[in-house]
Amino acid sequence: MKLAHLSDLHIGKRVNEYSMLEDQAYILTRILNILDENKADGVIIAGDIYDKSVPSAEAVGLFDSFLVSLAKRKLKTFLISGNHDSAERIAFGGRLMTESGIYVSPVYDGNVTPITLEDEYGKINIWLLPFIKPANVRSVFPEEKIETYTDAVAAAVSKMNPDFSQRNVIVTHQFITGSFKCESEEISVGGTDNVDAAVFRDFDYVALGHIHRPQNCTSERIRYCGTPLKYSFSEAKDKKSVTFVELKEKGEVEIGTALLEPKREMHEIKGSYDELMLKSFYENTTYREDYMHITLTDEQDIPDAVGKLRTVYRNLMKLDYDNQRTRNGKLTQADRNIERKSPFELFSDFYFQQNGQKMSEEQQQFIKELLESIKEDER
Repeated sequence: MKLAHLSDLHIGKRVNEYSMLEDQAYILTRILNILDENKADGVIIAGDIYDKSVPSAEAVGLFDSFLVSLAKRKLKTFLISGNHDSAERIAFGGRLMTESGIYVSPVYDGNVTPITLEDEYGKINIWLLPFIKPANVRSVFPEEKIETYTDAVAAAVSKMNPDFSQRNVIVTHQFITGSFKCESEEISVGGTDNVDAAVFRDFDYVALGHIHRPQNCTSERIRYCGTPLKYSFSEAKDKKSVTFVELKEKGEVEIGTALLEPKREMHEIKGSYDELMLKSFYENTTYREDYMHITLTDEQDIPDAVGKLRTVYRNLMKLDYDNQRTRNGKLTQADRNIERKSPFELFSDFYFQQNGQKMSEEQQQFIKELLESIKEDER
């Protein structure tokens, strides 16, 4: 059985104030073509379907059209909510959609039951575990000692009681320890949302969402497929793709990818205003329509630089200067170190300076939960 693995569609997202809906509509159509070309049997969508918990009508309409296209192709589709989604809104109508082969994770209540498929090698159990926090799991299993995200996910998996003599695929949306992040991701303070990959070691395939750069975690069977589009210039050199997992007999799994070409690429270029405005510089590229981050090296600011540059680079998203003035104003190494630290690390440093000792484990846990609560309120 061949399953396509997608995640982090972030439908409705804006990047540097540019709506990505047109690009998302284009890439979803391209994904449908790729599914046809590769003769997929099913599709996994591992969370962050929308960019906001209350998506716009346009975003909902676009995803609705995508699901209808999957259902018309009679492709079994398995989707879960991510940290950007509202679990309740994603779950709405889930039992009705099951009749069309669209399987949606319900709001987590401790009961995760598999969707069982069959092929010539036997049964395949698909487990849908939406984004969860320790508080979610503690509320349904108060008898369990759950302090960390690893504790929470391990408890949730153990309560599922999978039969590992059969083939099992789990779809989940968490941050696996050691994964490489991008600027466009939202990761919890102090790295408190880390989950040890060992929690998933007995599954035949782990379809992960949350991290935007495609990558394997400890093995190719535990994989982030990444976003279908680039959502920050830190991803400008990345190649986006659809991941395909082909499950054969127990213990035999093949992983492949199909490249995704966007409607508009992301590029970062640098030079003086006069250099970048030369026709010979841009005429043989796609820069006129692509999303651009331009760094000007002119010593003097160019009046209305953004407006002038957009006469050539129509989708200029970001403009910076790199010259003597900006270099002199750059952060010191100490400032950079502070800037890189999470709020939890900054509070820990402050506590140590004030008290001459580190926080206890109980104090650390209290601060982590407090910061998580503040972040959730802000969202």
